[in-house]
Amino acid sequence: MEMIVDFAQAHAALVVNAAKALLVLVAGWIFAGLVSRTIRKRVMANENLDDTIGTFVASIIRWVILLMTAIAVLGLFGIQATSLVAIMGAATLAIGMALQGTLSDLAAGFMLILFRPYKLGQFVEVAGTAGTVKDINLFVTELATPDNVQIIVPNGQAWGSVITNFSHHATRRVDLVFGIDYGDDINKAKDILASLADADTRVMSDPEPWVRVTNLGDSSVDITLRAWCVAEDYWDVKFELTQAVKEAFDAQGVSIPYPHVVELKREA
Repeated sequence: MEMIVDFAQAHAALVVNAAKALLVLVAGWIFAGLVSRTIRKRVMANENLDDTIGTFVASIIRWVILLMTAIAVLGLFGIQATSLVAIMGAATLAIGMALQGTLSDLAAGFMLILFRPYKLGQFVEVAGTAGTVKDINLFVTELATPDNVQIIVPNGQAWGSVITNFSHHATRRVDLVFGIDYGDDINKAKDILASLADADTRVMSDPEPWVRVTNLGDSSVDITLRAWCVAEDYWDVKFELTQAVKEAFDAQGVSIPYPHVVELKREA
């Protein structure tokens, strides 16, 4: 009888501890998310702080709170912090072997924040994928492609690959190449390109637009226009200038040649 009573008491204590553990887990998870979001909002609201650092710090604090929550839960089952450290020390080798990629991503995350090759909101090409940086946390970098597809790049791959940051500098150069017919007036075509660049208020005057003949192709004389603009205007300037040049060439009699296929007929 005493054994049954003892078992019931022990079982009741286990249920109580399990309920407490569940409550602590839920509370810790909610608290970690709340603190993380609060820190991120505070940093983004401060113009003197970089949003990228705020996001990364918020991620670190979230994981630290979750780790402390896990230690508290284990403590409810009689596993003290000192015992937990001993267990973790014994399992370090096995965990390290199993999580080599994860640990590499973690280390790379710190390198990305330390050297900051890209920041939130910048348009970059990382590990062969181009997109706008939406998030940088301990393990991954989140990108959004121009058609709004989410791309998750492990930090280890991001740090270990060539990074092209299209948004790092405030200005960019737009390069446009147009081919005209060999019979057309080269100077006339150059004047059209220069005047269109000068008329576009988004094109910078310093450095001034550059127009030169850059190639003599098989069927065309290639003229290159190089114009500088604010980085945010790059694509609009590129597309709209291309259309404006085509319309101006048509209006002023400058032809843009295209490949022709000549069929030779044999006499019978």
